[in-house]
Amino acid sequence: MKKRYIATWLLALTLTGCAEEFLTVVPETALSSATFFVTEADFQQAVNGAYVPLRQMFNERAWVLEEMHSDNTYYARNTLYGAVDPTENVADFAVPTSGGVTANDNVLVQYRLNYQIIARVNQILALIDGVDFPEASKNNLKGQALFLRAFSYFDLVRLFGKVPLHLIPVVGREDAALPLATTEELYAQIEKDATEAAALLPNKAKQEAGRATSGAAKTVLANLYLTQKKWAQVEKLAKEVITNDGYTLMPDYNNAFSTTTANKNNAESVFEIQYMEGSAGYNGNQIYRFIPSPISAAEIAPLTGTSNPQPTSQESNNIPTPDLIAAYETGDKRKDISIGYVTLSGSLAENKVYPYIKKYARPHALFQNTGQNWPVYRYAEVLLFMAEALNEQGKPAEAATYLNQVRTRAGLAATKATSQATMREAIFKERRVELAFENKRWFDLTRTGRVKEIIGAYGAKVKANPQAYYFPKGAVPPPNAFTVLDDYYGLPAVESALTPHF
Repeated sequence: MKKRYIATWLLALTLTGCAEEFLTVVPETALSSATFFVTEADFQQAVNGAYVPLRQMFNERAWVLEEMHSDNTYYARNTLYGAVDPTENVADFAVPTSGGVTANDNVLVQYRLNYQIIARVNQILALIDGVDFPEASKNNLKGQALFLRAFSYFDLVRLFGKVPLHLIPVVGREDAALPLATTEELYAQIEKDATEAAALLPNKAKQEAGRATSGAAKTVLANLYLTQKKWAQVEKLAKEVITNDGYTLMPDYNNAFSTTTANKNNAESVFEIQYMEGSAGYNGNQIYRFIPSPISAAEIAPLTGTSNPQPTSQESNNIPTPDLIAAYETGDKRKDISIGYVTLSGSLAENKVYPYIKKYARPHALFQNTGQNWPVYRYAEVLLFMAEALNEQGKPAEAATYLNQVRTRAGLAATKATSQATMREAIFKERRVELAFENKRWFDLTRTGRVKEIIGAYGAKVKANPQAYYFPKGAVPPPNAFTVLDDYYGLPAVESALTPHF
């Protein structure tokens, strides 16, 4: 009995003496920064994870905030669906905003997805230099991380103007609520990250397909300079991408975009979001969010080519507007590639024929499961960057050289614009049709200061003739439609509850 007491006492003494050590031991069966970020493979996996939020972002929200929030696309009101929803508020320029914040769900999700990327990247950048593995691989991974942070902050600054600037991992609640950085501070950080990424990353020929490249980083940086009207810097970067990075226009505009299983990351692709059809969870379903409704299985089948077509009766979003359709010149090959038409027998509208975004309607196997990639930057846009930069420096004749490469592929004659003013308008219009449905139009309106001019006139037409904009007879836009014509969205109200800074 005495021996048992002595043994128990010794065990207790041992546990007491080692209590502090036991409390600080990191569980080896759980992933944490202490056990995970120790090998090259760990950092490769972490960088892969930093790309992941892009899939949801471009499948669900970016097109709402950056394309439907323009005169390019609208929604087809389906009165059978019910009340106006947050997506319609964005399309109607009626996002409820008070005190600089909004409860709109699209705003919240886009904001959070960008910060998911930033948080993952910050963790990588904080630790990667402390682990020894080959320099070439380390530079590639750091470059991708810096590209993704620049990309996310560029999206945030263009959507909100001012947001918190997180550059190191958040380790506690007190670190999470940072003051809003100014637009200029955000621009400076984007420039720094994208410049460093461009220097670290390999070019497209040497990079694994789908990952950020030096050309992609330079293109983001050129886009930043375009937004800032730093025309000489845009010209320099665009010239580098055009001359050195190996991109070319696909001869056929239709082939600039992937199918659901092939033609991904092609010669024109500078950066695109990767999707994969199937059961692994990497698929998208954008076209199902865009197809007009109510649509029968027989009506949807020719659009998707699936073996199990099913009817939908949702609110239809991202429907090409009559304004965009009219913007295509006669003979423009891009029009029929980009826009198709479908007749909906169950529609309550008098005209049951609706346009839809055809260039994303690629045949696939299963309903609601697509694999085509989303184009973020294409070489055609780099050519248009170059044209705009040259023109704004007073060189419209040189600008025409690059503009006409895009027009020639579209089957159009050379531009007739000769002055700086006429060339500026020609490039602005060319961007609209070349990059239609690629989430560019809203940012083109804001950076050129034309929101109130163009959206004001567009909104007046919608309210004057709702039936031309896909409203059933008797249905009209809400009373507050086209009343919030600000360049920036309000910050998400849910996030404002967690910080004193907005």
